[in-house]
Amino acid sequence: MSTELRYCEYYQMQETFDWLYQRGLDNRTKGINLYDLIVSENNILLAYRMIKRNTGAKTCGVDKQTIEDFKIVNRDAFIKEIRQALENYHPHDIVKIEIPKPNGKTRPLGIPTMRDRLIQQMFKQILEPICEAKFYKHSYGFRPNRSTEHAIARCATLANAGQCHYVVDIDIKGFFDNVNHNKLLKQLYTIGVKDKRVLTIISKMLKTSERGFPASTKGTTQGSILSPLLSNVVLNDLDWWITTQWEDFPTRHPYSTPGIRSRYLRKNSKLKLMHIVRYADDCAP
Repeated sequence: MSTELRYCEYYQMQETFDWLYQRGLDNRTKGINLYDLIVSENNILLAYRMIKRNTGAKTCGVDKQTIEDFKIVNRDAFIKEIRQALENYHPHDIVKIEIPKPNGKTRPLGIPTMRDRLIQQMFKQILEPICEAKFYKHSYGFRPNRSTEHAIARCATLANAGQCHYVVDIDIKGFFDNVNHNKLLKQLYTIGVKDKRVLTIISKMLKTSERGFPASTKGTTQGSILSPLLSNVVLNDLDWWITTQWEDFPTRHPYSTPGIRSRYLRKNSKLKLMHIVRYADDCAP
């Protein structure tokens, strides 16, 4: 059993996550009070446990606090404080640092305060099961129980058994810096996050900026706990669109195996055999 799963079961949240996932699969998320689930005591305590074990827990934000300063001394008072912060939520500014990349360039990283990291983790825990129910099966970045090894294995399968002989390596330039906020919020609603109060708070999170700079009007902060999940929401439409162009392209008759179906499409259509394997903003169609 993984450490994360053990925590989820210890704080009695796994059943809730499984329920949300099933409701997402069944397109029955309308009417669910996601906000109440987010601010539930067990979800807050689980989120705290998760950020405490994170490797960045000793990195401080603008308030100079690390996890050592952000302790739960009194459980009831701590939970009350977090709930009050969300009633009229205003994220703190972020600290921006530059992380070196292998090509000699740098990648900007935004460091939120511990309080904001906790709140982002609370949101992630409740939103992720709903989103996972709708994500394309062959996207592998920033998803539970998936890794680069799974993406490589899928590419190998397509090369060996799927008669795919060419790989186009695509990296979306400036992806995280150019995400359209309004479109993202609509995509969240479409995918199943229909609680308006939750969407309003996410909108505020997206506008977080460095101290002394105006609020962001586009992009998601790299370094935000919620950003990887939101990036997959944005690109999920791309995954499914490419899939409809070959893998799920409608045919007149059902076929017993994917191989027979593929042979029919190659022979009777002008479609080009293509699949997509995506890891965050890197993909190989």
